[in-house]
Amino acid sequence: MSASAPGGPVPGTPEGAGQGLASFAATCAATFAEEHWGRRPLLSRAADLPCPGHGFGSAAVDELLARRALRTPFLRMAKDGAPLDAREFTLGGGVGAAVADQVSEDKVLRLFADGATIVLQALHRSWAPVSASARALARDLGHPVQVNAYVTPPQNQGFDDHYDVHDVFVVQVEGEKHWRVRPPVLEWPLRNQPWTDRREAVREAAAAEAVVDTVLGPGDCLYLPRGWLHSATALGARAST
Repeated sequence: MSASAPGGPVPGTPEGAGQGLASFAATCAATFAEEHWGRRPLLSRAADLPCPGHGFGSAAVDELLARRALRTPFLRMAKDGAPLDAREFTLGGGVGAAVADQVSEDKVLRLFADGATIVLQALHRSWAPVSASARALARDLGHPVQVNAYVTPPQNQGFDDHYDVHDVFVVQVEGEKHWRVRPPVLEWPLRNQPWTDRREAVREAAAAEAVVDTVLGPGDCLYLPRGWLHSATALGARAST
């Protein structure tokens, strides 16, 4: 699961820091602002954080897939480093429904069994416990926050090495993922400077030694400033979120 704060100029001290930030970063607000916020990654282990699950897990994934009639783009899928066409996991809404992009649970589960990652977008709008965590983090950072969940089958990787144009707090909810993080090819990229415009530079940088090479377990959190290259591979014999 990841919580994202939009990029902009190099930020200053997060406003009103309190329990929200403390649930994602095992350091005081002043240290986070001075040494990490917009500058360099921070790895925090579950034992040092007060809220390891943030109210989300496999039961929530099942509920969203089976009962919430999700539509795109609130669910996406990816495999072998690239997004899948929405037509592969959606269908019409049924007789009399003018909906052509309703998520098909059967299609999603077949693709998942074949190695595709499920991406649940904007969970701060659809899952109440996540909404509470997002509001608390947004309050402390002084920035809006969006929450997505990435559910990856064992021994699979949803996306190739890439960077985001927003800061990210990665929260490992269930299972384990092997994360590799490398320095930016472009510092503090803006929204109109996506990694896809720098594929060759990203590919070359991804061959370098990682500055963070670690396994995240349940409750661990990894903060990534925008622009830092990263990839993650699910480990073990169970799905990883």
